[in-house]
Amino acid sequence: MKPAPDTKLVATNRKAHFEYYLEDKFEAGLALTGTEIKSVRAGGVQLRDGYVAEQKGELWLLNVHIAPYKMSQNNHEALRPRKLLLHKREIKKLSVKLRASGYTIVPLSMYLRGGHAKAELVVARGKQQHDKRQAIAKRESDLAIRRELGRRR
Repeated sequence: MKPAPDTKLVATNRKAHFEYYLEDKFEAGLALTGTEIKSVRAGGVQLRDGYVAEQKGELWLLNVHIAPYKMSQNNHEALRPRKLLLHKREIKKLSVKLRASGYTIVPLSMYLRGGHAKAELVVARGKQQHDKRQAIAKRESDLAIRRELGRRR
């Protein structure tokens, strides 16, 4: 997905491609406090362990670390749950996927578009350990092939 010209990428979850099989992608807004949005603009976000959970018909982004804003005295809690802003039909669709066995929703990236914080969410299914080993072996063999082709030129 090519970012729009007024989009600033803040954080990515590179580990998600290794840990999960990725399926459907969604874009969601985030309800943030003042110090959180300032910290997001400064790039103080970690998505590595983040996931989405449903509570009372709403979707919440959990375990995403937004660093405290250095210039503020009244800071936010770094790991607090953050409400995702989605349409009702999107919430229903994602809730069905969350209830399905083996599926979770993880954030792939966080970015700013038009001054608003957005998260790219993906419906994912966890990989087994042997699948991860196969991915590592394929990556290493591709690297070895590229090295050999580079030497022969």
